[in-house]
Amino acid sequence: MTLKITITSTKGGVGKTTLTANLGGLLADAGNRVLLVDADIQPTLSSYYPLEFQAPDGLHRLVTGGLFDGTISRTVIPNLDIVVSDDPEGSLENWVLHTPDGRVRMKQALKNLSGYDVVLIDTQGAVGPLQDVGVLAADLLVSPIPPEILSAREFARGTLAMLDRLEPMKYLGAPVGHLYGLIYRMDHTVDARRVADGLRKATFAESHGTISILDTVIPATVAYREAATGQVPVHRWEKQRRGPTPCARETMVALVQELLPHVDLPADLVGEI
Repeated sequence: MTLKITITSTKGGVGKTTLTANLGGLLADAGNRVLLVDADIQPTLSSYYPLEFQAPDGLHRLVTGGLFDGTISRTVIPNLDIVVSDDPEGSLENWVLHTPDGRVRMKQALKNLSGYDVVLIDTQGAVGPLQDVGVLAADLLVSPIPPEILSAREFARGTLAMLDRLEPMKYLGAPVGHLYGLIYRMDHTVDARRVADGLRKATFAESHGTISILDTVIPATVAYREAATGQVPVHRWEKQRRGPTPCARETMVALVQELLPHVDLPADLVGEI
């Protein structure tokens, strides 16, 4: 069975695309067949890795037609394919808004998808119909949270509001998956530690147990930016690091082991840590 994971946040600029690309890269290098879906009108994920083959269509046809035929491109990374974003004018959001089953078209299409172990869906950093499409298609959600007060407040306010708004969709066969908060771009400041501790201690009582904070933390290091510039997964870019901050490979392996404990990682990825 294909596992569907959506990277989402109601706040922009928190690192969703970088996280999606790097998580996909590690899973692909671990031998999994991975499909990325760029469900953002700003097609950053679509150009994160070079393409070896570009399909004639992309996200627009996937959502409006509910089919993957002709929409899957192939990256230069073995085992890693992508549905590119091809809606620069934003017409897809209007289509979803005015189509009765528009928000669940991708979910329905994914039921018929075969040949992939994991689908990773990147979403836009704003509340709207297209974000709903990605959220409702997933088995589980991951939300990166920079440890600064505005991002933490938006996670607590905006994310809970999103889950509450979409909760009735379960009656249409599209329940919202469990959401994992991931502390992202953690630095060594006192303020960052205070915000991170506050998030970990929060109960999120209104979420009825649908939100939890992961133990894994993504540190604020230049490796993630450098890997993006080099168009390679960060675990390949930084295999070792001096000092107390874990290297990118160690961090990404820890994230996969915590988030997806059923996924077996090969010794050449885990053993080098």
